[in-house]
Amino acid sequence: MAEVRQRAKAADSTVAPQEPSNPTIKSTKNKSSGFSFTDVLRVLGGILLLNCALSYFVTSSSVTWGWRPWYSKPGVVASWLRGPVYLTDDELKAYDGSDASKPVYIALNGTIYDVSAGRHVYGPGGSYNFFAGRDATRAFITGCFQEDLTPDVRGAELTYIPVDDDTPSKAELKKRRERDTRLAKKRVHDTIEGWSRMFKGEAGKNYFEVGKVKREEGWLEKLPKRELCEQAQKQRPKRKA
Repeated sequence: MAEVRQRAKAADSTVAPQEPSNPTIKSTKNKSSGFSFTDVLRVLGGILLLNCALSYFVTSSSVTWGWRPWYSKPGVVASWLRGPVYLTDDELKAYDGSDASKPVYIALNGTIYDVSAGRHVYGPGGSYNFFAGRDATRAFITGCFQEDLTPDVRGAELTYIPVDDDTPSKAELKKRRERDTRLAKKRVHDTIEGWSRMFKGEAGKNYFEVGKVKREEGWLEKLPKRELCEQAQKQRPKRKA
């Protein structure tokens, strides 16, 4: 009887057969068909390398299309770690490039810049050595590199004010002078800012800001007022009709 019951149980069609265990089939079902995080990194890395190679091919020197962040410049990092430099005008003279153990400094509008990377230009024998070790802001405006090596820019805006060939009425002359002076002072500001951007290294130069010039309060009023140099006077624009 027991044998008959076992045969009946085996023949019962309501009992579902068990699926055979196959680890190969399970791993195939669980495998993802999308990109993995590693694949994304590989794609991005390839794009970055291609961009760097293209930049070097176009610029012939830079892999970042000419962009150089401050932290990529050893001199800037060293200056940042050392802290800002504060020098008087007399102390600044010691950094004119004559001492090879010291950096070459230039001051513009009271801000000191390290231009040691251009020592061949600003150092002894260089074409712009007269700028080194001093604040010669006025000369950057007037172009008088011998007479105007001074930070005093009072009246320098006259360089950009047109020369009058006519004789307007007093009312018209007053309006004209106010307008011309306003525009000329803006040009002075823009000129200083343009040179400042270069000395900050924004024009691809390895120059950078290091500190400020120390001056006593009221120093400018103690200096005699300067006349516009001859060269700047000759180069003043002519007023158009």
